[in-house]
Amino acid sequence: MGTMTETTASSLARRVIARLRAEGRQAFLVGGCVRDLLLGQPSKDFDITTDATPDSVARLFPGSQTVGAHFGVVLVRDAEAQVEVATFRSDHSYQDGRRPDRVEFETDPRQDVLRRDFTINALLMDPESGEVFDYVGGREDLARGIIRAIGDPAQRFAEDRLRMLRAIRFAARLRFDIEPATLHAIRDLHTRIASVSAERVREELVRILTEGGARRGFEWLDETGLLLELLPEVAAMKGVAQPPEFHPEGDVWIHTLRMLEELTAPTSTLAWGVLLHDAGKPPTFRVAPDRIRFDGHVGAGVEIARRILTRVRFSADDAAQIEALVRNHMRFMDVRKMRESTLRRFLRMPRFDEHLELHRVDCLSSHRNLDHYQFVKDKLAALPPEQLRPPRLLTGDDLQAEGYPAGLLLGKILRAVEDAQLDGKIHTPEEARAFVHAEFQLPSM
Repeated sequence: MGTMTETTASSLARRVIARLRAEGRQAFLVGGCVRDLLLGQPSKDFDITTDATPDSVARLFPGSQTVGAHFGVVLVRDAEAQVEVATFRSDHSYQDGRRPDRVEFETDPRQDVLRRDFTINALLMDPESGEVFDYVGGREDLARGIIRAIGDPAQRFAEDRLRMLRAIRFAARLRFDIEPATLHAIRDLHTRIASVSAERVREELVRILTEGGARRGFEWLDETGLLLELLPEVAAMKGVAQPPEFHPEGDVWIHTLRMLEELTAPTSTLAWGVLLHDAGKPPTFRVAPDRIRFDGHVGAGVEIARRILTRVRFSADDAAQIEALVRNHMRFMDVRKMRESTLRRFLRMPRFDEHLELHRVDCLSSHRNLDHYQFVKDKLAALPPEQLRPPRLLTGDDLQAEGYPAGLLLGKILRAVEDAQLDGKIHTPEEARAFVHAEFQLPSM
């Protein structure tokens, strides 16, 4: 069994449990933290379950916040951490596929765990003794590497349809199998995922993509029908052949899965950029006399990405970055041929490290030629920041003082000056003025 390494959250959880027990209450760690402790993995969130009512918990911990009064959940904080304290309960009658219409507070922890999603998430632990209380066979499933719904899987998924995605996330991240009856229920009920809010779906997909095992997670999504339901544009990659001289690994789907497998602890934007970078290939596929071609696939991919990201309600900033990753992923092919000014503008794009990492895994998942990657790495290492983003030699005010009017021409001149500066043709304000006078005639009055 894993030991409970002390963190600010676990320390707070210990204190909360000790205080509840001092009041004669039952109190245990529950859920993901117990699972992670038994697996010897770190855990960020420490949840507590107790027979104390929410009012009692709130009285014991001044400054706590009731975050789900109907469900008996109280948030207890100190200066550095917070834990959720939930009253034992049983749930009754789900109408919306997310929350119970009615709950009853219980005094028996067995009743509380029976309402939870999977056996490995329904274990209770006494943090002082390390004793584990298992009423649903969770320890055995944990040892065997199995994700199993508690009780009737169809009923668990009807209660909260997002649990179908959670089953896949846990199976992928932990490298577990999904128990056959649980998997069968997901396949049977997969179309019901359409009723789950876009924000909840997005967050679960982000976690599948970033918590580990993303390739297996997306294989599970495909095998259960959830992929076609949620991301038909990604499912369309299956069977779309690619030119073997560039993609010996296989079709667009296989290539994308291999890229997901290459990622290590990616940001959500990088992971989604990888997932969608070739989304434009299925609609642009054609067989030309010389080879398979995907003319215009980058532009098509950006449009498809925008449609998906709007549908799952990404923030504007994250959506812009993911679209930029799709839009620019083919530009690495031209880095050796770019003008110096063009290359430096490319290298200073926002979050360029994500562009570079996408290119690296793109290469490793296909032809495995990292020459362009290494060229860019060497260029970045050789360029100090002041050369990548040099101070301006001229401003708009300077140009207007020279007699150039405000407007589109001013922007064009400033960009041309910066290009000449980045190309190493000019170095001083005086040289910049001479360049402007030679290249841009003053408008006649």
